[in-house]
Amino acid sequence: MTEEGRRRRDSESSPRRPGRGSIPNEKGLRNLGDQVEAPQGPGGETETETADRSTSPSAGPNGGAIANEAGLTALGEEMHRAGKGRRAGKRPRKVRSRRSRILRRGAVISLAVVLVLLGAGGGYAYYLTHDLHRVHVQGLNSALTTGQEAGTENILMVGSTSRCALTVQNPAYGLCSQGVNGVNSDVIMILHADPAHHQLALLSIPRDLFIPNARSTGPNKIDAGLYQGLSQLVAAIEEDFGIPIQHAVSLNFDQFANIVDALGGINMSFPESVFDAESGLNVQAATCVHLDGTQALQVVRARHLQYDAPGTTTSDAEYWPQENESDLARINRDHEFLRVLATAVAKKGLGNPITDLDLINSVKADLTFDQSWSVNDMANLVVNFHSVNIGSVPQLTLPVAVVTDPDGSGGGLVYQGSSYGDVEFPSQAQDQSVIDQVLDIGATTDSMTGSPLPAPSSVSVSVMNGTGASNQASDTSSALAALGFHMVGVGDTPAVGDVAETVVYYGSRSAPTEAAAESVVRSISGSVIMAYDPSQVADGAQVTVVTGTQFAVNAPAASTTPTSAGTTTTPTSSSTPSSTSSGAIATPSASNPSLAPWDPRACPAGATPTAPVPNRT
Repeated sequence: MTEEGRRRRDSESSPRRPGRGSIPNEKGLRNLGDQVEAPQGPGGETETETADRSTSPSAGPNGGAIANEAGLTALGEEMHRAGKGRRAGKRPRKVRSRRSRILRRGAVISLAVVLVLLGAGGGYAYYLTHDLHRVHVQGLNSALTTGQEAGTENILMVGSTSRCALTVQNPAYGLCSQGVNGVNSDVIMILHADPAHHQLALLSIPRDLFIPNARSTGPNKIDAGLYQGLSQLVAAIEEDFGIPIQHAVSLNFDQFANIVDALGGINMSFPESVFDAESGLNVQAATCVHLDGTQALQVVRARHLQYDAPGTTTSDAEYWPQENESDLARINRDHEFLRVLATAVAKKGLGNPITDLDLINSVKADLTFDQSWSVNDMANLVVNFHSVNIGSVPQLTLPVAVVTDPDGSGGGLVYQGSSYGDVEFPSQAQDQSVIDQVLDIGATTDSMTGSPLPAPSSVSVSVMNGTGASNQASDTSSALAALGFHMVGVGDTPAVGDVAETVVYYGSRSAPTEAAAESVVRSISGSVIMAYDPSQVADGAQVTVVTGTQFAVNAPAASTTPTSAGTTTTPTSSSTPSSTSSGAIATPSASNPSLAPWDPRACPAGATPTAPVPNRT
């Protein structure tokens, strides 16, 4: 018998009671994860596509048999029958809360639901895999096996605005039949999971952030990428932020509301009366208000919020003052909402596949997963993170600089002659610091691979003047040379508009070239971002910097000179290449701001919820 076999025998012959943080039947869940894989063909087909190739009822993943398929299927059917009985009035058995809270990390809406589904019961996990909606997502990375990020995964979670994708059209969201047919991402979040260190972190990316690779056709706001599918959004995040994505999941309006309704609604406190004509939010101030799914959606979608501040003289909500942070304020409210949702998930007592059937059925139909996210992987996440305390999980937002009236005539950003309205620019080095914090890496680590960044002397760089400012390319080249980069040329390129980002272009998706670009990005501060675009790389360089409106190359590190009395440190002055400062680019936002006085939040302990009361409009 092998050593592994002896360990398995010893484990099975010595049953132990679940500990304080254990999951009921944890060993069974792990075994199920080993036995059951998502039903895909060898080419990554969806379940429907695979069914067309093989009609064998016992065919498992890749054509193999699934252990105890008949029993698992029967259990799934029994769960349906039990679920019907529950809806007919059968009272569910109460489950002990400590051992049934499979996923306290329910703060992440879509992923929390995914893990609850898989953790709810072994038999249903198999049954569920035959109902998952999968889509082929290109560009996903395998889990890293070496470097500082070994064993970690980054899961992209997207909230879609597609009205046409809704099974039932809802006038509250806008009707597809009336031309409301845009496809954008209302919410973009990345969950970083590190099983080895038992750590999670959440990063939100503001939807109005203007980036070079938003679409395959070029720059746009990042939320516009979803129009071309999850594959394009994955590409944009990897190419412009250097964050490797292993899995992706999306949900729509209807799905979100169903989740909240399946939980029986949620409770939130409203310190001040609030109103948002576009999302439909309209609630008078109250200590604790009970919200159904549609009302909860109005909270998380509010980005034109008005509030009844102290000193307001009118009771008409349409004339109240309006907050001025739009999408950034909404992200902050969404993070608070996720904390509230996590509490509701925990109180629900999840863990019994019969009593949780309503929740499972309410969410499984419209969630969309990438084709490579196996049931085994999902189940392992349940096991690894079921006891994580939500209070210990960082929920951060990528800092951005709001761009206001750049052309001086009341309009938004104009890029190459096209208007993009209100946008936000990136902000180095704040952005990189937050990404490093989420990925748990250092400043000298390549975020895509977890390996050390290359030495500047090994990176060839050219600089193109993108604004027309005098000597901007040559000054920037000299400043980068002072940091040790190998400079190979300077030149000019047409300006894209009155204000512009500084873009560090690279011409290959290979790991060494991407790392070279990241090394340059980390050496510049201001409205700076990197981008994959071979057509922009000049002079035979690995990397070409196209200068923008507001940036500065970092100063070289202070030099240390040995003397007979010890050492002497010679400070260096800050490197300041010719860079036009613009009042159109605001101060960068905070990565973890506090709630505004009017923002909805968790109810005080012991508060009795009441029905929402609308304001006068």
